[in-house]
Amino acid sequence: MKSKLFQNLSANTLQLVINQLAGLLIFYLLSTGLDKNSFGQLNLALAILMMAFNLLSLGIDQVSIRKIASGEDAREVLSLYLFHVLLTGFLFYGALLLGSLFISPTNGVYPLLLLIGAGKLMIYFSTPFKQAASGLERFKMLGTMLVISNFVRSAALLVLALAHGVSLQNAVIIFIVGDVLELLITMVVFSRCTRISFSVLLHQAKYTALLREALPQTGVNILTSAIARFDWVFIGFMASAVKLAEYSFAYKVFEMSTLPLLAIAPLLIPKFTKMFKQSSVDTAGLQNLLRAEMAIAAFTGLALNLLWSPVIDALTNGKYGAVNAGTVFILSLCIPFLYLNNFLWTIFFAKGEMKMILKGFIITFLVNAGLDVVLIPYFGNEGAAIGFLASYVVQAVFYMSHNRIKQLNTIWQNLAICVGCALASGAAMKLCAINCWLALLLGAFLYLVLLYITKQLRFSDRETVAAAFSA
Repeated sequence: MKSKLFQNLSANTLQLVINQLAGLLIFYLLSTGLDKNSFGQLNLALAILMMAFNLLSLGIDQVSIRKIASGEDAREVLSLYLFHVLLTGFLFYGALLLGSLFISPTNGVYPLLLLIGAGKLMIYFSTPFKQAASGLERFKMLGTMLVISNFVRSAALLVLALAHGVSLQNAVIIFIVGDVLELLITMVVFSRCTRISFSVLLHQAKYTALLREALPQTGVNILTSAIARFDWVFIGFMASAVKLAEYSFAYKVFEMSTLPLLAIAPLLIPKFTKMFKQSSVDTAGLQNLLRAEMAIAAFTGLALNLLWSPVIDALTNGKYGAVNAGTVFILSLCIPFLYLNNFLWTIFFAKGEMKMILKGFIITFLVNAGLDVVLIPYFGNEGAAIGFLASYVVQAVFYMSHNRIKQLNTIWQNLAICVGCALASGAAMKLCAINCWLALLLGAFLYLVLLYITKQLRFSDRETVAAAFSA
């Protein structure tokens, strides 16, 4: 019988693949249909809004998943969270409107913030339903919430592209309509699938208690939001919209390359929460899962570098390929550290070690922001990528130093070996100077051979991981 983990993984992966393909199509049509300056301004507005709305959640999003997964009343948690997003969302957008009285309308970014912000406010209002679905482990339902609106956005932009009508104004309209549609679909799907009634719960004592519980995670949210887009905002304001267009293209493809991590990460929070409530933990299953994640992460970086310049330059008429080759190589080195850090973060989060997590993110942010300020003026986009890589290496060292599960003390070796195998395979293919697709095929074969020789690839891994998470 197929384990519940793999059933959920299949459902979550399917919606992620569809959403990522839709997102890739949207991103590609905008990057090729808009000039670099307009594309950069659009991404700067989106980066600012993403940071803002992540901050507004105050960590309640992750805490809500944990509370529902641990068996607390889903209706009450959802209703409290709804009150929070309505309160903070309207306050934030009211502040944006007030700011328009003092900021010149000739500012290219601020009108975009107002328009796109109205749509992203709808997405923010839909967040409690999505987090409740994750806590309930209803990933098919979650996929339905996300897929339809993204499909509509991508289809509308594709029609415009075929009619040569892609413009900044039309893109903004499509974003707003898609965001409103996502809120409506989310509410309807959640209501019909769960039969959980929801309302806005205004209960001061319970809301205060929720805020207090989420307080350590609030700091984490502030810092993760800043880390995720600090480099975008800094490049946009201190360099130029054109440089941001180039960096954001590279960074977006880098983000999309972490699809396997996006597929498994939401599943691990409820699973680890239940696992660490038990008296004993299957550490062998955890070790095998992490080893598999490292193998996938390193191969992703290998494929990204072998295909980048020839494929991206062909798709974008030379706009974003070779110019980003160095940036992409540095960012690809971050991928294994993202997997490792997410794995350890989830363990610490499931065990409730919030203050330690917050401390780790403070250190990570300080390293990232400090290096961005120093390196970007001299090295441009590559400097931003170096700052990002360094910050996640430091975070990995911090997490490993605070790990209290003895059997996991050597998991950094899996990362080092897998990355070494990927680098060796990539270097060998570069020396051959062959077609990029043939290089990918041969490089993947060489990589698998090296993984088998170094015992990072074992045929029993799937069964071991499945047994560990079959509950």
